[in-house]
Amino acid sequence: MRIYRHLTANDVHLTSFPFKRELAMEAYLIENESVLALDDDTFSDIEIVDAELTLKQGRRNRDTDGRIDILATYSQEFVAVVELKLGELGKLHLDQLEDYLHQRDQINREYPDLLSADLAQSPKWIGVLVGTAIDTCLAEKLRMGYITTDGIPIAALTIQRFRSADGSIFVTTDSYFSYRTGTRDSTKYKFEGKVLGKSRLVLAIIKQYAEQHPTITFAELQQAFPSDLQGSLGVIETADRANDIYARTNRKRHFLEPEELIALTDTTVAVSNQWGVGNIGRFIDCARAHGYHIVPTL
Repeated sequence: MRIYRHLTANDVHLTSFPFKRELAMEAYLIENESVLALDDDTFSDIEIVDAELTLKQGRRNRDTDGRIDILATYSQEFVAVVELKLGELGKLHLDQLEDYLHQRDQINREYPDLLSADLAQSPKWIGVLVGTAIDTCLAEKLRMGYITTDGIPIAALTIQRFRSADGSIFVTTDSYFSYRTGTRDSTKYKFEGKVLGKSRLVLAIIKQYAEQHPTITFAELQQAFPSDLQGSLGVIETADRANDIYARTNRKRHFLEPEELIALTDTTVAVSNQWGVGNIGRFIDCARAHGYHIVPTL
């Protein structure tokens, strides 16, 4: 079992500050989506798509509708159904989550653009349980790498919230998750001494290319890495345009953090984060043609 813990406190006295309601936990996660990280690799880049989704006939055994607490994506590769419980997670909650995942075709119809069409025809899914504690039997099941009858992996997160004397809030999360690499494309890439996922590899190469060509313009960078390497979005976009896409669609299709933006001579650009098995090969071929050494690794 991999336990991935966030803890940001150093010589600070903390007192327990539990969520009083499930909706308060949900609101906190929406505002701090990185708390839903399951590891420091594929399941670390999270984007929350929506919350409080009604599913028609979502409970198979009860013949009633259901409600998804949070719908999210991980690294633009996995669609995640997140089920929240203010208390201990157990088998009942796992059964409920599996019911919701069984309705993924309904979710696809409601949200047809969850993942870029350029990445895959059939999205990969994951179910995530979030609570303040976990039953030992369920924890052991997930530790062994639990997968539903539909082949969907299940993970769990337990969250503890604390408050310091000055009012600062600290959160710890423990993940219960073991995902067998044979069920997905787990290829990573070694570049300049670092092992990177698909999207981060693209960002690193575009950044280095711009640094090596300090007078390059937007048009010249597009010519070096043509749009069709990625697909419909292109490899790069102006930062203004990328932020407009985010504001209009509420979907972050580019790397938009200040340290991720790239300043060129005529504009600042953002790199697409929409990379998967369907398009990363084209980009790597182009990068190698520019002389970059990229080594696939697991």
